[in-house]
Amino acid sequence: MLSDLDPDAVVLVAVITRPEDLALARDAGWYRLPEPQAARLPFPDVLAFYQTAAFGDERWSVRYAAPVRGRELVLRRDLLPGETGHPRAGQAYLKLQLGPLEMLPRPIVNPRWHHFTFLVTTGARLLAARIIHDLVPSQAEHELLWMRGEEGLNT
Repeated sequence: MLSDLDPDAVVLVAVITRPEDLALARDAGWYRLPEPQAARLPFPDVLAFYQTAAFGDERWSVRYAAPVRGRELVLRRDLLPGETGHPRAGQAYLKLQLGPLEMLPRPIVNPRWHHFTFLVTTGARLLAARIIHDLVPSQAEHELLWMRGEEGLNT
C-alpha cells in the first residue's frame, strides 16, 4: 500500500490516544470517528495515526497507516461492547474498515507540539514528511484534497 501510494491520495491523520485503539486498527481492521466530526472531513483513501503520550517511546509521532476499505455508521456501544457504561455509548460513530496497518518508512515527529485532532494531507506529504508541520498541505493541495474526498465521511 505505502510503496504504491498515489501522491494525490487523501490521507487523514487521526490522533489516537489509547494503545487498545491502535491494536483494534491492526488486529480487527477498523477505527472509529465520532459521527459529528466525521461529517466535516473528506473521505480518505488512507488513515494514518498520530500517537500521543500513552504510547511511550513512540509518543508524539505518526508511524503507522492503513488503506481505508469502507465505512459504516455504528453506535459506540456496539463497537465497544465492554464499554457500554461510557458517556458516549449511545452516540453514532463512523467505523472505518481498514486494510493492513503498515509502518511508515520513517516516523513523522512533532518536535514543537503542534496540537490537532485530525489533519488532512496528501499521500506525497505523508511519505516525505519528517515533522508534523511537513504534513500541512498548501492551499492548492487543500482544495484538491477536499474535491477528491468531497462526498464526506458520513455519506
